Amino acid sequence: MMERIFACKADELEPGSTMTVEGESPVAVYRTEDGTWFASDDSCTHEQFSLGTDSDLEDDEVVCPLHMARFDLKTGRALCFPATVALRMHEVVLDGDDVYVVLTDSREQSAAASAQTAVGA
Repeated sequence: MMERIFACKADELEPGSTMTVEGESPVAVYRTEDGTWFASDDSCTHEQFSLGTDSDLEDDEVVCPLHMARFDLKTGRALCFPATVALRMHEVVLDGDDVYVVLTDSREQSAAASAQTAVGA
């Protein structure tokens, strides 16, 4: 069963910004410059580092400033070393002015991630 969690009010996250939604498994929420919403697990897959709190957005990519790992926000795919494991992505749902994240079951994401090719392939 998928869990839906409240992230924020839409006007609380400016375009080009990120935030962390605390919880049992923290979630990073991203709002790109063009206003598109994305969400992923909060921690960089290369090393434990908060993407919602400290990352940079560049178009539809998130950059972890710790070691410059980059991820595609549409797929979660790791785009460069040192990251080689995809981010687990979550669906974002807008309900009026409320922004919710629908948490992806880890089993579903594992199957999708294993179907992806490795970085540089």
